[in-house]
Amino acid sequence: MIRVAMLSFWHVHAKDYAKQITEHPETEIVAVWDEIPERGRAEAEARGVRFYESLDELLAQPDIDAVVVDTPSNMHRDVMVKAANAGKHIFTEKVLAITLREANEIVDAVRKNGVKLTVSLPRLNDEYTTAIQRILQEGLLGDLTLVRTRLSHNGAIANWLPAHFYNLQETGGGALIDLGCHPMYLARLFLGLPESVTASYGYVTGKEVEDNAVAVLRYPSGALAVVEAGFVNHYSPFTIEIHGKEGSLLYGTPEGRILLRTTKLGDEAAKAWTEQALGEKRPSAISQWVDHIRNNTEATENIALALDLTKLMEASNESVRLNRAVKLDELVP
Repeated sequence: MIRVAMLSFWHVHAKDYAKQITEHPETEIVAVWDEIPERGRAEAEARGVRFYESLDELLAQPDIDAVVVDTPSNMHRDVMVKAANAGKHIFTEKVLAITLREANEIVDAVRKNGVKLTVSLPRLNDEYTTAIQRILQEGLLGDLTLVRTRLSHNGAIANWLPAHFYNLQETGGGALIDLGCHPMYLARLFLGLPESVTASYGYVTGKEVEDNAVAVLRYPSGALAVVEAGFVNHYSPFTIEIHGKEGSLLYGTPEGRILLRTTKLGDEAAKAWTEQALGEKRPSAISQWVDHIRNNTEATENIALALDLTKLMEASNESVRLNRAVKLDELVP
């Protein structure tokens, strides 16, 4: 049994991860720490486990094998480097870190200490993603020219997001770095890493962080990716569009089905949209993490995508701050 400590319940998904850890047959929660002691103590009491006011004391316990990190994003670097140096395996909510420099420091500590890291990038594991990857691998769209990915909800206008999600220091940003992570890493998965990023943020509700965001990723080939996110939309569907020289693919416009039109499969496929089968759902990120711990393997693709995600988020923030396109090679590694 892998003995896990929950490090903070700051994030809205922390209780979801705690539930997954409790339900997984090979993991159990044995301890809690939280940067807000009252919150952590209540969560520990509800689960009948130990609470530690000191993170260092918790990490020194030999009967804790691994940690789930749900702290404010600006604490990720310090918490995860400490956990890795203490020999604890790490599962973390995205983003891995707010800056590329901090993300690299986390990964360096993980590899130096031989612990297993997995970042929660859940839409990599969904059936539509695996199906789209298959279609792209088969070359049915030809050379790609445009990817558009969008994810939005009404959290800022229906007031169900916690107030601390609007704290710029803790979060490193709003709609894009929180919700926009998902369409961003999918755009990266489908089209690769761009040369530069240009972002625009909107502040519909007047919060400290953006609640409406668009990032445009520019590629040397002339291809573009448009990543959209928002906290101010009641009915915006999760959307993927991929266009190439030989065809186009649509998902979530608004139904959760894949539509394909391509010149590669004959006249009928070129004349009309045809629905494509969804792919195989991959194991959850938590399950993958457990497998890496058990099998002494590394989440190579997951970590690489998590590092690229931080690059793209930092470049987006810098683009807004500088009011210009930011090349990825401008970032401090």
